[in-house]
Amino acid sequence: MKRLFLFFSVSLLVCSSCQFAPMSGESKPVITLWYWNRSLSDDVITKAQEAFPHVTIDAQKIGGDEYKTKLHTALIAGRGPDIVAMNDWAYEYIAYAEEFVNLLDYGADQLEQEYLDWKWQAVQDPETGALIALPIDTGPTALYYRADLFEEAGLPTEPDEVHAQLQTWEDYIEAGIQMKETTGVHMFESITKPYLQVIEQQSDKYFAEDGTYIGDGEAIQYAWNTAVRIHEEGLSARLTEGQEVNAALNGGDVASRVGAVWESQILQDAAPDTAGKWRVTRAPGGDGNNGGSFIGVLDSSAHKDEAVAITKWLVSPDAQLDHFLDVNLFPSAIETLESELLREPDPFYGDQVVADVFVESAKNVPPTFYGEHYGKFRTIFNDEMVLIDRANKNPEKAWEDAQKKAQRELSRIDQ
Repeated sequence: MKRLFLFFSVSLLVCSSCQFAPMSGESKPVITLWYWNRSLSDDVITKAQEAFPHVTIDAQKIGGDEYKTKLHTALIAGRGPDIVAMNDWAYEYIAYAEEFVNLLDYGADQLEQEYLDWKWQAVQDPETGALIALPIDTGPTALYYRADLFEEAGLPTEPDEVHAQLQTWEDYIEAGIQMKETTGVHMFESITKPYLQVIEQQSDKYFAEDGTYIGDGEAIQYAWNTAVRIHEEGLSARLTEGQEVNAALNGGDVASRVGAVWESQILQDAAPDTAGKWRVTRAPGGDGNNGGSFIGVLDSSAHKDEAVAITKWLVSPDAQLDHFLDVNLFPSAIETLESELLREPDPFYGDQVVADVFVESAKNVPPTFYGEHYGKFRTIFNDEMVLIDRANKNPEKAWEDAQKKAQRELSRIDQ
């Protein structure tokens, strides 16, 4: 049986840093829930306690930076919380499905039709069919763009018209050339965001379901070549995340960005002086997803029935609506996606109902396989992409170096 020693040394078996709910003198079972700030609505957790009065829900909010490390440590030790929230890296744990309750053994199969299929499948073992978690939120992607700059460049400005003209990445790049020639404004803040967006629009990533490495195949090459074309055309502002990006967005130096639904608030915070000038439409090249979380039950739980019931309740359509209204978690439940309460006009986007765009995107994300090593390989290629963008590294050399690093990582995995 696979164990998580692949991640950590034996020294991490010391679990003194883990917090476990003490069994008090009361007779009610204590169900421990681990989550991080805004991964679940605190109000929804309070409502869950009211819905399950026969248990005590001990909700422990853990800092984001240490969360994953604490979860690793708990899994190695074979004791930890009953319920765990997991970010989009939950797919890494499919290879260690025995550490989690297979929710299909607890009737989760009856709920499958309530959720987006690609989100459900993201944490389902392709070999055994075991389901290690249920969906919380999603991160559908779209094109954010400055309508005023598009108008100045002679491009369409209404979301439907922009989507009609910018169907492909070639269309988007051509629009970027027109933008730069007519206004001097860069269409892209960097080439790493387009690179990631193209990957997220495709079913193939760095590994096939059988574990075969395909990071040198057609899908990744297309994403790479698209980003390199943006670089070679001089359409990237060559910015990194942080204050310089915020300044460029707020100052009108970048005309668009492809990003997930959760980036909407980030954009508003970064560019308050541009309120009313932005619009949102479906992304060139197709719909994708970036982010979104899950929630599962550990096999070490002494109260599996209760923990599973609470987990199901926390991601029910009604609970997901409350998650959205309280902490803006974009739903994975189909019924919730249809709610009119999502569809409020947004003044920052010229009173556009931006949820309509993200709902359509969420419904059309292609099912995909990530695999437990996706994060490491994404970093390998992204680091080389940064060197192209920021340091003018030769793209062919960067590709060769990425493949060499990938092969070294593969050799370690195979040992």
